[in-house]
Amino acid sequence: MTSDTTRRGVLAAALAAGVGGLSLSSARGLVEAFAPLSGDAWDATDRTLSGSVPSPHGEATVRTDDDGVPYVRADDEAAAYFAVGYCHGFDRPFQLDLQRRVMRGRLSEIVGEATLDSDEFHVRMDFAAAAEATWEGIADTPAGPLVEAYADGVNAALERERLPLEFELLEYEPRPWTPVDSMLMEKQISWSLTGDFGELRRALVADRLGADAAAELYPDRMGHDVPILRGGDGETGEVGGVAGRVDARGDAAIVEWLSAFESPTGVGSNSWVVSGEHTESGRPIVANDPHLSLSAPPVWYEQAVETPETSVRGVTFPGVPFVVIGANDRGAWGFTNVGADVLDCYEYEIDDEGGRYRYRGEWRDFETDEREIPVAGGEDRTVEVRRTVHGPTLEREGRTVGVAWTGLAATRTTDAIRSICRSEGVDDVLDAVERFDLPTQNLVYADADGRTLYYVTGQLPIRRVDGEPVSGNRIFDGSAGEGEWEGFEPYGDPSWEGFVPFEEKPHAIDPGYVATANQRVVDDPAHYVGVSYATPYRGARIYDHLDERAAAGEPTDPAFHRDLQRDVRDGRAAELVPDLLAAVDGRDVPEAVADAAAALDGWEYRMERDSRGALVFARWLAAFRRVTFEPAFGEADLDASYYPNDWVLARLPDDHRFFETTRADAMVEALAAAADEIDAEGWEVYGDWNSTRAIEHPFGSEAPFLDYPDLPADGSAATVNNYRVESAVGSSWRMVVEPGGEASAILPGGNSGDYFSPHYDDQLRRWVDAEFKPMRFETDGEVAVAFEEGSS
Repeated sequence: MTSDTTRRGVLAAALAAGVGGLSLSSARGLVEAFAPLSGDAWDATDRTLSGSVPSPHGEATVRTDDDGVPYVRADDEAAAYFAVGYCHGFDRPFQLDLQRRVMRGRLSEIVGEATLDSDEFHVRMDFAAAAEATWEGIADTPAGPLVEAYADGVNAALERERLPLEFELLEYEPRPWTPVDSMLMEKQISWSLTGDFGELRRALVADRLGADAAAELYPDRMGHDVPILRGGDGETGEVGGVAGRVDARGDAAIVEWLSAFESPTGVGSNSWVVSGEHTESGRPIVANDPHLSLSAPPVWYEQAVETPETSVRGVTFPGVPFVVIGANDRGAWGFTNVGADVLDCYEYEIDDEGGRYRYRGEWRDFETDEREIPVAGGEDRTVEVRRTVHGPTLEREGRTVGVAWTGLAATRTTDAIRSICRSEGVDDVLDAVERFDLPTQNLVYADADGRTLYYVTGQLPIRRVDGEPVSGNRIFDGSAGEGEWEGFEPYGDPSWEGFVPFEEKPHAIDPGYVATANQRVVDDPAHYVGVSYATPYRGARIYDHLDERAAAGEPTDPAFHRDLQRDVRDGRAAELVPDLLAAVDGRDVPEAVADAAAALDGWEYRMERDSRGALVFARWLAAFRRVTFEPAFGEADLDASYYPNDWVLARLPDDHRFFETTRADAMVEALAAAADEIDAEGWEVYGDWNSTRAIEHPFGSEAPFLDYPDLPADGSAATVNNYRVESAVGSSWRMVVEPGGEASAILPGGNSGDYFSPHYDDQLRRWVDAEFKPMRFETDGEVAVAFEEGSS
């Protein structure tokens, strides 16, 4: 992609021309750093790894391949993970520090008042205390010493190596990394996947539009026939159901505040596992492409680690030592989000002074603590953190909500991930997954012996009201003790005794094939899992391909599965475009509308960058949502974030009250709006609108040269090849692995977070083009760093 010479030229131009458009009003130091012929920004332009580094944990070597992926080799695990930490500390130090600051509520310390709301939320939730409780439990496991060695490696890199550009621009140095910080990254990852205040949003909609409308717009169950476990593919547990309800009380102030910190809408993933019965080689195949918020640098970091115990390759999150998604020499594994409900909200009777809450017939004092939030260039803010028996309280304009979230307690996931990396087959993975407390994920796994596995991970709460199990999609009466989680201890070491037993979680052992795309797990679960499932378009498309091959008796190979990850057919278009064309047919419409309809006539519903039909459909669908929902939602003072999903939109009956006249009229009105927008913007094809411009550096809006190049892209929110320019969510890592055979993968960007590194964005175009690169366990690259026995 962009050459190192060009990157230096960009910085040189900025320095020569002055700050110009690169002002960062909310961050100190950028003006000074970019002032002509001054500042220390040049120090960051020539960063290279030290060739020899002392290590208190023993000898190790790091070789890097052509994509900047480190291959760590050591005879001792601690020495290996010291080296891994060093690589993370060199390649991604700003990402490490930024994520840590967000979760600790310390972002305003370097950015200023603009991030005070974020810091207040994170301080009130006190994720840091949960991370400390987690570390107390992990420290004594086999993973504990390795996490400590990893932290030592990060700190050695921070001390020895030059810091990248962001630190120079913001004029600060990061504090030392700690094992608790690594546990905090587990909380950050888990929160981004399961932090959902959906019950508060549903309550607000019910309050504004009515309980019946809320139930209709946010159904507990979408009426499709493609759950993950379709029956006959292994063990799924008993069948049962639990009733839910929608509460009719909502307050906009607290909902709007909390909405900024929820899991990003649509975050999900695809994965599937296919047994050797359905493959050409007779080996099983695992495919995984997690859909997460895309950024520069990527959310994932690639690495390979070889020790006498195992050889493991794949991706992890910066700050986490162990490979989270990947393969070892015995098996391969991947994860997607379940959509489980692991967060509950509680309301309380509070006394007139506001210092006590009523709980089971008694008045109790809130557990309180004052925290200081440092603010760069402004006054520090003091926040009173309050807790109840259920967890932290969140407050806005007189509304107090108590929160219970499974991540606000000690969890064992770090130890489970380390065990998966060392596993030798299905039985080892089953043992590890039982300790995988957080987040709730769909695990797919296959081993070199030909065995396959699907299992729901994470702790699933069982709520009870008056002794009966209930769903969690409600606001509970905390004063009455409704919906409490037996065995849960906020910021402590839970027993998890009141949670779904491991053997009763949905699973399939040795299935022929299982595909997950965040759709509901099973039609009639024995226990309530959740209601925040994705629309079934991706899941249906994957199963259609797998079913077709199985029915024909045609075996698959890795190339087939890579092609399936590339698939861009949009099931929403297949449902809606015929009705749209029928609505236009026979009407006297403006020429621009007729031309837009013509672009859709004969289009095969593929969201390809060079397609006119894809462009028209994407902009029409956005307009159709707006035309349908904006009048009623706008009158209720609810913005577009409250609109229901496209599955619901596609199934509204012709005479639904949301259509001001008819459904057909709304469709044609939306097509006219889309045609006007396309003409005004000068777009010709889908890629003119759907591009990588949405993939930004955290400070890209102020320093845009840090962003990735703007490239036209394929895919949509409903395609297997997933990319959503509206939200910068998409396939954050694509991987296809045949245990004991072929393996390939790709990142959306590059492995380095250093703007001046050739590996900052060297995988981006290949990712956009849905290409893959080999995923090897070793490289012939030269030794980049040799770690030698000695104090660092």
